[in-house]
Amino acid sequence: MRKMLSLMFGAMLLVSQLALAAPELRNDHPDRYTVVKGDTLWDISSRFLKNPWYWPEIWHVNPQIENPHLIFPGDVLALIYIDGQPRVTVSERGAASRTIKLTPEKRITPLESAIPAIPLEAIQPFLTNNRVVQEEDLLEAPYVLLGKKGNLIVGAGDQVYARGEAKEDESYGIYRRGQVYVDPETEEFLGIEARSIALGRVTDAVDEVVTVQIRRTSEEIRQGDRLLQEEDREISSTYYPSNPDREIRGRMISVLDGVSQIGQYDVVVINKGSDNGLKEGNVLAIYKTGEQVRDPYTDEILQLPSDRAGILMVFRVFDMVSYGLILRAERPLAIMDEVRNP
Repeated sequence: MRKMLSLMFGAMLLVSQLALAAPELRNDHPDRYTVVKGDTLWDISSRFLKNPWYWPEIWHVNPQIENPHLIFPGDVLALIYIDGQPRVTVSERGAASRTIKLTPEKRITPLESAIPAIPLEAIQPFLTNNRVVQEEDLLEAPYVLLGKKGNLIVGAGDQVYARGEAKEDESYGIYRRGQVYVDPETEEFLGIEARSIALGRVTDAVDEVVTVQIRRTSEEIRQGDRLLQEEDREISSTYYPSNPDREIRGRMISVLDGVSQIGQYDVVVINKGSDNGLKEGNVLAIYKTGEQVRDPYTDEILQLPSDRAGILMVFRVFDMVSYGLILRAERPLAIMDEVRNP
């Protein structure tokens, strides 16, 4: 009897947990919604769901619609029910697809007019201009010697000399060593920020000296800046907001735009990456660490609980760190605030 009661209780607990994890519609959700220019997937998901990161659970692909995984301005979204469960689908297509190329060195990405998951203008510089690398990646990379005219103040069309092994007719970014990321709790080395300074192509290589034709620069190239071969990776805005597959407990360890107080649409670095199971599109809740107070009767120092203060979405993942965009900040956020599963 006791065993049966235990099994019944376990089943009830599982059902309760599943119910809590299921996507829940907002009380004021629309039955139909026409997508407008400037919408993001996060905005649309927030119109239908109390917890927008459950969008993959409610999105229903209509196989009769061209490019059914993408949403365009002018599309009409409808709330339907399948086997009693709410689903959102494209009922009418209102925009055509087209193809663009982001940069000469990046792969072609389809459907420019498809709405992004989050505001692209907030994250564009961090999709291509920054990388997180290991120490040996920089130490083994070719380094800049000087410009062909004897200086390093160069622009597009100029040339610089570098020393090291590089392949002719290949594109290289010129990077500068940036912040070193260390886990604030374990003191484990997580990576080094490599900041993009310029982009060029190797036109000649004689012994260890290579000539680099500069295509663009964002600031003055310095002696010692490193050449890293351009990554062959696709840049897409079509990832969906989602709940991480694993339990995540980490911290915001840096902010990439130099602000002291972190707010909506700021880009932060968190001390968790693909090694921890994070993926692009994962949503994390942000918690402000509770204050310490002294008990007036016992004189003990007590730690107050952390308070939920915002939401971020991971948009670029490295091995041990990730970049996230703050989507909602209910109060000013700060470095060392905690991030967890939403």
